[in-house]
Amino acid sequence: QVQLVESGGGSVQAGGSLTLSCTASQYVFRTYCMAWFRQAPGEDREWVTTIDSLDATKFADSVKGRFTISRDNAKNTLYLQMNNLKPEDTAMYYCAASPRYYDAGYRCPRSWNSWGQGTQVTVSS
Repeated sequence: QVQLVESGGGSVQAGGSLTLSCTASQYVFRTYCMAWFRQAPGEDREWVTTIDSLDATKFADSVKGRFTISRDNAKNTLYLQMNNLKPEDTAMYYCAASPRYYDAGYRCPRSWNSWGQGTQVTVSS
C-alpha cells in the first residue's frame, strides 16, 4: 500500500477557490491511478475525480467544469484545484491510489487500496 497525506483544506466563501494536495510515499507513483473522493456529514463517500497513469481524467457531473485534477510525478503529488466552490462542496476530501493494470491498455481498477486521512473543505454561503 501507498501512504497518502492530504493537505490544503480550509474554509472559503461560495465562489472561492482551494487547491488540495496529496503526497504519496511510493516512488513508482507514476504507475498509479489516483482519485479524489469526498464525504459530507451523514452521507456516503462520493467519487469526485480520477486521473490515470497517462493523465486521462474523469469527473463527477457535480464538479465538472469547476474542479481540475493533476499530478506531478516528480514530486509524487496529486492536486485538486477547486474553483467556484459551492456550499454543497463542503465535505472531507480524501485521495486514493491503486496501481494500474494492463488489459488491452493501461486501466484503473474499480477499487482503491490506499487512502489518505482526509482534509476538510468548508464552503459558506
